[in-house]
Amino acid sequence: MDWLANFMLLALVGGLGIAIIAAPLGVFMVWQRQSYFGATLAHSALLGVSLGLFFQIDLTLSVIVFSLVIAVAIHLLSRKSDLSSDTLLGILAHSSLALGLALLSLQDSVQIDIMGYLFGDILSINATDLLLIGLVGLLTLVFYLKYWNDLLNLTLNAQLAQVEGTKVKQVQLMYVMLLALMIALSMKMVGVLLVTSLLIIPAAAARRLSRTPEAMLGYSIVLGSLSVVLGLLTSLNWDIPAGPAIVLVATLIFSLLLMKKAPN
Repeated sequence: MDWLANFMLLALVGGLGIAIIAAPLGVFMVWQRQSYFGATLAHSALLGVSLGLFFQIDLTLSVIVFSLVIAVAIHLLSRKSDLSSDTLLGILAHSSLALGLALLSLQDSVQIDIMGYLFGDILSINATDLLLIGLVGLLTLVFYLKYWNDLLNLTLNAQLAQVEGTKVKQVQLMYVMLLALMIALSMKMVGVLLVTSLLIIPAAAARRLSRTPEAMLGYSIVLGSLSVVLGLLTSLNWDIPAGPAIVLVATLIFSLLLMKKAPN
């Protein structure tokens, strides 16, 4: 049973790391109503897997690089396109997912667990993944320590924030790139179809408990971490996939908190 204990320990550490990174990214996603943006990045990540297989390069590297490219492309297109942001995101999300699945189907010689990428396999996390999670966590910490007030001002009124000297485009670009990195890493844990849930649900649940932005961030970290721990225990005891179990636990916590009156 030592091998199982090692797998579960890696899964737990990786899951908690992702939950802690997702918390600050998720609260601003909820405040700025950008959940569709996160979903677009998640759907696009599968195309990164397909391209990695096609060019025979490391899949983690392929997903990270392609997610960053898509994040920058969305950021630039949303500013220059005549289409509304939700229309543009919808087109990119579904077209990239469809193209990724089509490319996978054409590679007959490649044996791949597509369900693992769609719904995740947290038990496949390894030491390299933990190192990458730690690196992205460090980058996220530095970013939020430096730009926390700018992000708050940007959320309240982007035009006013720019007038007051906030480098709005630069801050937004750094935010979406961190979001792309987080989604690329957490895809292995909860999968393409569920990764946005890890960003949105704990943050939305934390909103029911919080009076200040800082409190919402703290509660989001706690609730996200709790979802990971209880989700893994549920998966282990009931023999269900870990990714969906984590999301279901997070959804249950959110549903219970809906009964609580939100602070004024």
